[in-house]
Amino acid sequence: MNITFDEQQLMSLYNTGTREGLLVELAEMRGYLAADETELRKLTDSAIQKLTEMSDAEYEALDLFPDFEKEDTDAE
Repeated sequence: MNITFDEQQLMSLYNTGTREGLLVELAEMRGYLAADETELRKLTDSAIQKLTEMSDAEYEALDLFPDFEKEDTDAE
C-alpha cells in the first residue's frame, strides 16, 4: 500500500494504536472540517480509504510517528 508522506503524518497525529481506532478518529475529525477545508478533506478521505483496504498486519507495519524534522526542512 502506497501511503504518502502527508497521509502518514495525518495518521500519526490521530493514531490510537489500532487500525479501527484510527479510522474512528479520522472519521470524527472529518466531521469537524469546514466546507472550505477541501484539501484536508481529500487527504482524510484518501487515508480512510487506504486504511479500510489494508489488513491489520499491514497497519501494524506502518511507521506512524510524526516526522517533524522532514516537515521543517520542507518549509525552508
